[in-house]
Amino acid sequence: MGWGFQRRTVGTLALVQVVGGIGNGAGLAVGALLIEDVTGSAGWAGLTVVATTLGAALFTVPLSNFAVHRGRRPALTTGWLGGALGALAVVAGAEWSSLPLLLLGFLLFGGSTAANLQSRFAAADRAEPDEVGRSISLVIWATTIGSVAGPNLTGPGAATARALGIPELAGPQVFSGVAFTVAGLLTWLMLRPDPLERRDASAPPPPRTRAALPHVRGATALAIGTMALSHAVMVAVMALTPVHMSGHDAALSVIGLTISLHIAGMFALSPLFGWMTDRWGAEPTILLGQAVLIAACGIAGTAGHSNVQITIGLILLGIGWSMSVIAGAALLTRSVDPTVRPLVQGFSDLTMNLAGAAGGLLAGLVVAVWNFGTLTAVAAVLTLPIIAAIVPASRRQGVRLT
Repeated sequence: MGWGFQRRTVGTLALVQVVGGIGNGAGLAVGALLIEDVTGSAGWAGLTVVATTLGAALFTVPLSNFAVHRGRRPALTTGWLGGALGALAVVAGAEWSSLPLLLLGFLLFGGSTAANLQSRFAAADRAEPDEVGRSISLVIWATTIGSVAGPNLTGPGAATARALGIPELAGPQVFSGVAFTVAGLLTWLMLRPDPLERRDASAPPPPRTRAALPHVRGATALAIGTMALSHAVMVAVMALTPVHMSGHDAALSVIGLTISLHIAGMFALSPLFGWMTDRWGAEPTILLGQAVLIAACGIAGTAGHSNVQITIGLILLGIGWSMSVIAGAALLTRSVDPTVRPLVQGFSDLTMNLAGAAGGLLAGLVVAVWNFGTLTAVAAVLTLPIIAAIVPASRRQGVRLT
């Protein structure tokens, strides 16, 4: 199918990421505040990210199996529409002040996160080996537009909520539901031919999920560990930042801007990090990403009441996450046999989302018992296993692993 097919695939996935990014950015920007408003306790606020990442984890393996058996198109469409249903449930939970319904909504909201994550692997399904990092990064980069715009819809969301007669914090969820629905429709209509479509009817049946486990070793295990721990660091710090800033009387617009700039850090420089990964190798890029995560935790954790310093820390948090996840995804894609690659990728996303859920849950507990500074210190420690795994191997071999 050649470069023309690959270009169409990446272009379609990029367009969907723009639309889906609006939904994710709008809904998650005020999610923690919505939980805090319903429960009356900041200690519960981290449950927003916990529920969303657990939901993404629950969607991940079924969607990867669906992709192997039916193709990327129906799998990704299902994830986006699951997110739309979740946004609707969150609006209902806010209207009725129901914590269980809110949590159910954010669990289903996680379907959009699973679709978002699996889109980056879909971009690499037919990519040439020396273009894997670039293909992944271009799709991740496309998320920038929607994800940065999304959190800044808090004002229009409040106006929409007033017009609909629902709580103001539920307004952005309306935008999320519409965006996820459109993302699902675009995927279904435009992602043709399917990147994973089986062209030979006589080909053997696709493997089952358990076939992925024997392949989780060496460079593959390093890639999975990198993405999981980096995601845990990012989620833990990001999840409690709105609550921390709100406790210092930061305006909702300032909180929204901080999260927007954090998300810009996550996605805006993705093509650069994809190029770095293809040119320099995955491991050096991962190491640099871990160093940036440590710096981000140090800056945000010592910011005190300075919204500017917190914002700088959150931007660096996004950049470190982006380096680590792009390089980790490229390392995983290159290190696994194509016949089981989607299943291993699904296992990786499952691990990544479970780590994020654990990070969000522990973040709420740490802040409730200690403070935000302690949380950032604990998060920084999570980078050490990855650094310890790469540096000795690099010194022994004198070259990169891949």
